[in-house]
Amino acid sequence: MHAPRPALRTLLLASAAALLGACASNVGNPPAPIPPTAATAPATAGKTEVLWLGQAAMRITTPGGKVIVIDPWLTQNPKTPAGFKQLAALGKVDLILVTHAHGDHLGDAPALAKLTNAPIYTGGGLGQQLVQLGLVPANLSQRFNKSGTVMPFGPTGPKITAVHAEHSSELIHKDPVTGKDETHYGGEPVGYIIEMENGFKVWHMGDTGLFGDMTLIGTRYRPDLVLIPIGGHFTMGAEDAAIAIRDMVKPKYAIPMHYGTSPNMTGTPDALKGYLGVGTATAVIVPAPGERVVF
Repeated sequence: MHAPRPALRTLLLASAAALLGACASNVGNPPAPIPPTAATAPATAGKTEVLWLGQAAMRITTPGGKVIVIDPWLTQNPKTPAGFKQLAALGKVDLILVTHAHGDHLGDAPALAKLTNAPIYTGGGLGQQLVQLGLVPANLSQRFNKSGTVMPFGPTGPKITAVHAEHSSELIHKDPVTGKDETHYGGEPVGYIIEMENGFKVWHMGDTGLFGDMTLIGTRYRPDLVLIPIGGHFTMGAEDAAIAIRDMVKPKYAIPMHYGTSPNMTGTPDALKGYLGVGTATAVIVPAPGERVVF
């Protein structure tokens, strides 16, 4: 076989370089986490900012300046930075989302709602229980359900859709009269697709195991960023999370969450990256609790 002529060889090399460049552009240069500073207020004009506060607790600031707090387990969360264990440190809060009733997700949501007057939106039946148990007044509990889409800030604001999560949702409530813990119905567990004003989409998966319809959700909503549990024991571990990312959802970015808060959550970001392998078209971004990522 003869070597390619110089002109043909140049063309082949240029084509190969373009192909490699196209593959690399799937990941590109992902944003780096921003370390905590004295200024805790979000400052993301025109951008989407995600602040991780340990476990599944997130503060998301939309490009239009709306602040959405998800699963705010903060005051008792061993991974929440000390500066955020005072709820007022979150600053302005416009909306609270809770994925399910477990204490490490419902957490401080009722207290935060009453402090900020921000309504709690629950996508699977939890809202009514919060009102009936006297945890929040009716005006601070807003309900919708799986596949339902709400626009709490009007037609120009972010859109929020509740989607399936494979988990459970018991609400443990201490009876104020007897002082005993009681187990109540906590609605259906959900995740949330949040579409920002500029079209950027975030899927907060909540607590979930791997399930086949992750492919359907990924195809239907095409999230740019997934916030995905990796700890195992109560949720997906790192290997199943890698399958969800690589084979089912295929987002541009993934931020691992729900790990490191107890010894039985053994999944780690390094394990996730190992299971993903080389060449995966998703950039895994690993902030420390208290760090922000801007998209």
